[in-house]
Amino acid sequence: MEGTGDSLPRGAAAEASPAGGGDPGVLAPLKGDSEELKQGSVLFLGGNEVKSSAVVKYSSAPPQAAFSRLQEKTDLKLPPANWLRESAKLGPAGTTILGNSKKSKPFSSFGMAYDFIDSVGNDVDVVSDSENIKKLLKIPYSKSHVSMAVHRIGRTLLLDELDIQELFMRSSQTGDWTWLKEFYQRLIDQKWQRKKKSKEHWYQKAILSKFLYYSINGDGAAQPVPSTAEQHHEDPAPDESDEAGRASWPAPFEMPSSVSEDPGSSNQGLKNDFVRNILWTFEDIHMLVGSNMPIFGGGRYPAVSLRLRDNNKPINVLTGIDYWLDNLICNVPELVMCFHVNGIVQKYEMIKTEDIPNLENSNFSTKVIKDIAQNILSFLKSNCTKEGHTYWLFKASGSDIVKLYDLTTLCEETEDKYQNPFTMPVAILLYKVACNMMMKKNQNKKYYGTIRTLLLNCVKLLDKARHPQIIASANYMLSELFQLDEPKKEGAEFPLNGNSDESYSEEEEEMPDSDENGSYSTSSDPPDDNKAVAVIKSVGELSVPEKYKSIHQIRPSCAFPVCHDTEERCRLVLSYVLEGLKSVDSSIKKDGDLPAANPNTPIPLKYEDESTSGGPECLEKQMALFLDKMGSFQKDKHSSQSGMIPGSWQYKMKLQLILKSSKAYYVLSDAAMSLQKYGRALRYIKLALQCHDTYCCLCTNMPAEVLLFLCQCLTLCGDIQLMLAQNANNRAAYLEEYNYQTKEDHEILHSLHRESSCQVFVWATDLSTDLECQLSVSCKCYEAANEILLFSNLKKQNPEQHIQVLKRMGNVRNEIGVFYMNQAAAVQTERVVIKSVSAIEQQLWKKSFSCFEEGIHNFESIDDSTNSALLLCNTGRLMRICAQAHCAAGGDFKREFSPEEALYYNKAIDYYLKALRSLGKREMHPAVWDSVNWELSTTYFTMATLQQDYAPLSRKAQEQIEKEVSEAMMKSLKYCDIDTESARQPLCQYRAATIHHRLASMYHSCLRNQVGDEHLRKQHRVLAELHYSKAVKLFQLLKDAPCELLRVQLERVAFAEFQMSSQNSSAGKLKTLSGALDILIKTQCAFQLIRKELLAEHEQINEDVKSNDEKTIPGESTSNLNKDEIIKLLGIFESRLSFLLLQSIKLLTSTKKKIGGSNEEEEVLKTNKQVYSLLLRATANKSVTLLARIEVILNLLEQLTQNSEADKMGIR
Repeated sequence: MEGTGDSLPRGAAAEASPAGGGDPGVLAPLKGDSEELKQGSVLFLGGNEVKSSAVVKYSSAPPQAAFSRLQEKTDLKLPPANWLRESAKLGPAGTTILGNSKKSKPFSSFGMAYDFIDSVGNDVDVVSDSENIKKLLKIPYSKSHVSMAVHRIGRTLLLDELDIQELFMRSSQTGDWTWLKEFYQRLIDQKWQRKKKSKEHWYQKAILSKFLYYSINGDGAAQPVPSTAEQHHEDPAPDESDEAGRASWPAPFEMPSSVSEDPGSSNQGLKNDFVRNILWTFEDIHMLVGSNMPIFGGGRYPAVSLRLRDNNKPINVLTGIDYWLDNLICNVPELVMCFHVNGIVQKYEMIKTEDIPNLENSNFSTKVIKDIAQNILSFLKSNCTKEGHTYWLFKASGSDIVKLYDLTTLCEETEDKYQNPFTMPVAILLYKVACNMMMKKNQNKKYYGTIRTLLLNCVKLLDKARHPQIIASANYMLSELFQLDEPKKEGAEFPLNGNSDESYSEEEEEMPDSDENGSYSTSSDPPDDNKAVAVIKSVGELSVPEKYKSIHQIRPSCAFPVCHDTEERCRLVLSYVLEGLKSVDSSIKKDGDLPAANPNTPIPLKYEDESTSGGPECLEKQMALFLDKMGSFQKDKHSSQSGMIPGSWQYKMKLQLILKSSKAYYVLSDAAMSLQKYGRALRYIKLALQCHDTYCCLCTNMPAEVLLFLCQCLTLCGDIQLMLAQNANNRAAYLEEYNYQTKEDHEILHSLHRESSCQVFVWATDLSTDLECQLSVSCKCYEAANEILLFSNLKKQNPEQHIQVLKRMGNVRNEIGVFYMNQAAAVQTERVVIKSVSAIEQQLWKKSFSCFEEGIHNFESIDDSTNSALLLCNTGRLMRICAQAHCAAGGDFKREFSPEEALYYNKAIDYYLKALRSLGKREMHPAVWDSVNWELSTTYFTMATLQQDYAPLSRKAQEQIEKEVSEAMMKSLKYCDIDTESARQPLCQYRAATIHHRLASMYHSCLRNQVGDEHLRKQHRVLAELHYSKAVKLFQLLKDAPCELLRVQLERVAFAEFQMSSQNSSAGKLKTLSGALDILIKTQCAFQLIRKELLAEHEQINEDVKSNDEKTIPGESTSNLNKDEIIKLLGIFESRLSFLLLQSIKLLTSTKKKIGGSNEEEEVLKTNKQVYSLLLRATANKSVTLLARIEVILNLLEQLTQNSEADKMGIR
């Protein structure tokens, strides 16, 4: 033992400021209260050696009574008048406080743990009775036996006395623990027999009790009671005390059903019977300690402990440690010692707590006590690694070896693992700690690993048949740990940090030998050590600083299973849900596995014809039934088929589990949808809706969030059905995915069928092979979701959800409208014999129009102008299809543009204009704006073209038709944007050029056919010239329309020839001829483009011949040129060039004869003759290739160009 040098200095207690008046370090008296938690002041002791602080978490002691100093010669053998009676100073628990034995109850730590669940598993290292703590810290000094049960909950160890003698006495009466008795007798103490306590023990106990009662007596004088009473009180000792001891151990742990089925209830025999619960920090060890030590106060000594000592027996080290630790734990700064001889009071002595280690004959080192505490804690933490297991720390009397056994493992070798009475309290505590952690919403994520470990170990300990409620609840909590509705960043939420203190591996059963800390047995140990988990070979090792280091360092977070994808996470959730459902179902008394058929529910026939079961009309009826049922949820209605009672725990738990499974299936479906696995997605949403159906059957009042979730499920179901409709090519693969089912899904469905037929949503979740049906189902899903939002008043609380549903509804109605429109167009193209519009077409138009109209209404209700414009645009397209149908109906013979066509084209124009008004301006959505403009331009153009080509002369005058055509063409030009750079710009330019060409042709035709009004003729001539020149300019920009350019130029030449025919003067004719030749010269660029194309084609053919490429047949045209068209136009060009040259030669010759020509005219005449001659030779040779003919023309045009330029220079 250490000398006085190791004792605490007197001033050390001054580290803590005094809580009241008086000396530094002296604690103010604690006012006891049986109900409220009391926070005590903190007292630090130890200077450089040990630190200790204590906070009273709870005290049921009455206000501290001042102790009475007994007079000398008071005989403590005589009982005081108040002995073992209740007193105001003591409160109702007086007899227990002062008359208690030091014997711990076997589950005392559990009672404390239940009361201070916040501290367990996280902040506190040890929960135990102060007597057990003292016993452990005295191991190296004491020869007496130690027997304790150790349990691990998270990072917390629960220590309880395991009274082997008491246990085996019970074993002989009840038959439980027999396996432990046999093991104990076989390996540890082969000659075990119950050791009776000596008479001296009971004498000392009685005299202490009387001394304490005397000390609280008001006058301090002895007031003996009659001798009969004295005898009565002194004699009960051995038997009564034995009975009391036995009563403290609960009956074999078979709780009444009412208690065992309610995880929240406090358990029999697991009460927190301590007067004080103290949070004691000793160095770095945090302990929740129960203490019954009497504390007195008053006068100079506001808080003291009172001790009785036999003057003839000096205080030994064990007693000193006992007194010192008691005062540290209870934060008591002084000790009052009363000395007696044979029960006669001799004297009192006051000792400060920090002086106790220096008392004569009992001096000890506080530093060594600290090392012992740290070593024992490290040893236990290193070896008691499995939550839920009961460990047994045992040291035999007189032995130096401390052994640790895993009783759970030993018990499992017997037939009934539930023989271990600690199983149930441990399971309940694991459950309670997990529940408590789950409640802390703000911080629970970092404890998810701990919570999961606690719950898994809880479930592992319990018998499914005996404790279904706790198992169901634990599984539900396990499922709640996995977040289904959050972004999946598991790595960020749950660090991959391996096994922490709370999450140790199940495989850690076999530890490697460690010579460094000596915590594991070696071959030199006695033969029984192979059953021990760990061994301390000599108690002396505990005094060596840091001899035992915990291999399980406390880490801030714990390993949570990282789910690498959504499916894995949801599957884990569903596995826990299934276990929960099995527990609930097994606890319900049932007649059969499945309920009897409901006579009101028709049995669906799988072979029923799809045409009768899957049509939109059938869907309408199912929707009506569904919405009727949805309305009935508002009334109190309960239709469980398994016989569950509303309000029972089974009922509440099953509702929660079903809702959780529904959410898991929804997330799975959503994930499958994003992976484009639409068959799988439909299967999962079907399961989600079946879960929801069952929930609806059970629930008497649907919560708003559940209705909102149903709305989300139906919306997703609508999305899936729409995607299935749009991806009909993979239907076989989707069907295979849809029909696959896991065993887990099947079992969950089996549990659902116990409550409901799960048929309410069958209309929404069937996989149809009919496109129309799929689109209709999708639409009905959105309609149902919308109805739910409307009638449940969720629309206002969830505007975003409502907008999404309406947007989807508008979209699917557009899809259905397009589907019917395309069908109508297909019917129209197939119509050959019957020329009139069929009833089928008209029906399809009506359906399509109705869908577009409803879709437009949906989008307008949420101010979605862009989508409204798109649907208006589609309606315009439908009107054009209707117009085309009437166009085909007339036949080609004597065809005229009909009034029906005009009507539908004008309707189409109205819808396109509405679309533009909906958008407002191009900036709203440039792409949609440009698209609507193009469609509008096309409609005007088509209408004008048809009126021009099939003029309704039987109904209208030519002038009226020309006017309407002109107006329509100009409007088409207005909406044809040729300036904005885009992919559509060349198309717009081509359209504009074509319009100008058509208008020029029309005015040209009018001029030819018109007689009379000269003003009108002049106007037409100007307009024709204007539109021809604009058409040429636009066709020249395009670079890929040489034929069109050539045709326009040839028409311009024809127009010039027509003008020339009405001219009389030679000069006028010559001028017109010159202008016409200029037009032909300007066709040079068109011929160059044609030559380029022909050369490229020729080179390609040569390359193909060289490379013997079999894929391309030599001679096959790869260009976009229409050669027949070119040959035709070339023939016309040659004839017109020949005619113009001939006329020019004639006119120039005749002019020269009459008045004599100028040099310039002579040069022109010469050139024209030369070109004309070459042209005649070229056209005479019929065997020349097209390319050669083009080359000749280009050569001739080049000569004419040079001559024309020279002529112009001369004129200048």
